[in-house]
Amino acid sequence: MAPKYWSGRKVQLGKPGPGEARIRHTAVGLNFVDIYNRSGLYPVQLPSGLGGEGAGVVEEVGSGVTDLKPGDRVAYGSAPLGAYSEERLIPADRLIKLPDGIDDKTAAAMMLKGLTVQYLIRQTYRVKDGDTILLHAAAGGVGLILGQWAKHLGATVIGTVGSDEKAVLAKAHGCAHAIIYTREDFANASMRSRAARRFRWSTIQSARTPS
Repeated sequence: MAPKYWSGRKVQLGKPGPGEARIRHTAVGLNFVDIYNRSGLYPVQLPSGLGGEGAGVVEEVGSGVTDLKPGDRVAYGSAPLGAYSEERLIPADRLIKLPDGIDDKTAAAMMLKGLTVQYLIRQTYRVKDGDTILLHAAAGGVGLILGQWAKHLGATVIGTVGSDEKAVLAKAHGCAHAIIYTREDFANASMRSRAARRFRWSTIQSARTPS
């Protein structure tokens, strides 16, 4: 097997162990957290690669792996670091098979963002029909997925964006209303609105309290 290069060193990849797969990357996702790993803000055991998101093709599987086979197109969004590589060994249970309708680049770019959306609207709070959601950065990677998913669930999404072009993009992906925060004083308006609600509530409570 030809050696792979990693941080200037030759690395012999070897065969997948029990429960592992060896995959050949076709696309790799880049995320801001990769900077934290590289800078040491989020310490990692050295020597270490970077990247926790990618897509590729299964080259070989280890013992005990029954749901994957060589040639399968796969992607992952939460895995041990090492996505910045041509090939890698990875726990097979972190991989999902890709349907024909999703290309490798799209898969590599959406896995972590999709998982983020899932825990926000299905675990942190289970969004339901009739809910109204305020979504910041509605034209970003997470925002574009969340807007579509929330709309599918019957929620109304109000999103903040930075430009008219981003407003169009957000609306095309489930956002019912877009606030352009670079033009509208959204932060101060929100603060004034909260202050007004607190004032009204305190006034009502004072009126109800016998003197």
